[in-house]
Amino acid sequence: MGDSSVKLVVTGGAGFIGSAFIRRMLAVHHEVEILNIDKLSYAGNLDNLKSVEGHPRYRFERVDICDSNAIDTLFQEFQPDGVVHFAAETHVDRSILSPAVTVNTNVTGTLVLLEAARALGAKLHRFVHVSTDEVYGTLDEPIHADETFPLLPSSPYSASKAGSDLLALSYHRTFEVPVVVTRASNNYGPYQFPEKLIPLMTCRAMESASLPVYGDGRQSREWLHVDDHCDALWAVLTKGRVGEIYNIGTAKSVTNLEVVQRILDAVGADRALIQHVTDRPAHDRRYALACEKIQAETGWAPTHSFETGLRETVEWYRSNPDWLDRVRSGEYRDYYAMNYAGRSAIRP
Repeated sequence: MGDSSVKLVVTGGAGFIGSAFIRRMLAVHHEVEILNIDKLSYAGNLDNLKSVEGHPRYRFERVDICDSNAIDTLFQEFQPDGVVHFAAETHVDRSILSPAVTVNTNVTGTLVLLEAARALGAKLHRFVHVSTDEVYGTLDEPIHADETFPLLPSSPYSASKAGSDLLALSYHRTFEVPVVVTRASNNYGPYQFPEKLIPLMTCRAMESASLPVYGDGRQSREWLHVDDHCDALWAVLTKGRVGEIYNIGTAKSVTNLEVVQRILDAVGADRALIQHVTDRPAHDRRYALACEKIQAETGWAPTHSFETGLRETVEWYRSNPDWLDRVRSGEYRDYYAMNYAGRSAIRP
């Protein structure tokens, strides 16, 4: 599948990574046509796609991926060449509070999409199932998980993603659906819903509110700019081998505490605003990915440094108060408030 005449179904395209993917694909790959399927849950925000409204190669349908009849109809009508499956419940805290919601969307929803893809037969060239490094669980130094590393998820969220990964791969082996699984490290960038670490801490720092940090804050993560992730997904979509798994990361780790400190410095706020709170149950200590495979097979490599990308991301939130105000009001208000008020809802 090359750069010309490519029809893509994107699920969860109103979310953070999905909307970034849509904006980037339409801007960079001029023969790509996109059907965005999103039910618009709390984190799905059409404001993220204002720049592509009315675009001749873009269409949006408000549909739940668990609605098999609607999904089947859309797939048969659109006849995609590829599917990029982002739609998921992605917040670990929410998965602890409401495991059933997370499992239903992440596993059952994936099953519905795989069945619709299976019905397309040879027409479909790729089904990219977008997953997470969290499926490998916490890793001791100096281990880096490659694509063959055992899965040991710690939360209902990561367990549901591990399950949907295996389900997707089984559809390749059993039914020859052209599945590719990607597992990426933590993403950051503009338009991220402020329940995740970087936007949440940036918003609180801008208002000189306390910044709640789980435990000692020494949890280690790799941070991947969302545009680098989108480019990696395109590389996998066009060059990746079916039935394979590809890790997508940066090989550069930063602790959560360091991230929060850098945000405070970028905003010009006092580090004394940091407040250590009770840690999340089964909080993974360290994630680390080995990414030689995607680089060797597709030529992809990240281009954003975390230092520059974080500063630019913080500045985006500071420069877009209208977007943030809309997220904190209306249908998003209750979901935002649960996180913005502090991380007190989750207890061991």
